[in-house]
Amino acid sequence: MKCPYCNHTELKVTDSRNAVEMNAIRRRRECLNCQRRFTTFETVELMVQVHKRDGRYEDFQQQKLTNGLEAACRHTRISRNQVHALVAKIMAELMELGVKEITTHDLGEMVMKHLQMLDSIAYIRYACVYKRFTDICELVEAIRSINPKDGIQTAI
Repeated sequence: MKCPYCNHTELKVTDSRNAVEMNAIRRRRECLNCQRRFTTFETVELMVQVHKRDGRYEDFQQQKLTNGLEAACRHTRISRNQVHALVAKIMAELMELGVKEITTHDLGEMVMKHLQMLDSIAYIRYACVYKRFTDICELVEAIRSINPKDGIQTAI
């Protein structure tokens, strides 16, 4: 690692602590050349292949998961910190499973299980993209699945 200020390679770690919300370790470092301090975050790289619907394989990308969840949770009661905590929880589940590959279907179901418990609006938004609804009946059925006791009346 190099100092971001002077590119010197000799650094010392002055403080380490867990950054639980990011599923990482936060380290304060000091350059032995210019004496400036900076922070780094170390995370475990998740080596999982995602099997896409079209048959392709792609490396799991945490940022894609985060972006999808942030879009679904925008303008809901779920904060950005809660989204990042949810991403960390899903990544921990994937690590616990110990799988080398996962289908987009299984990953989507994992996400929807968590969203359904957090916020129904975010759940429906995510379901609309993930399940690729083709008509309003599928959307209504997804809404009913949240709380079947609520008799949602439709003119369809």
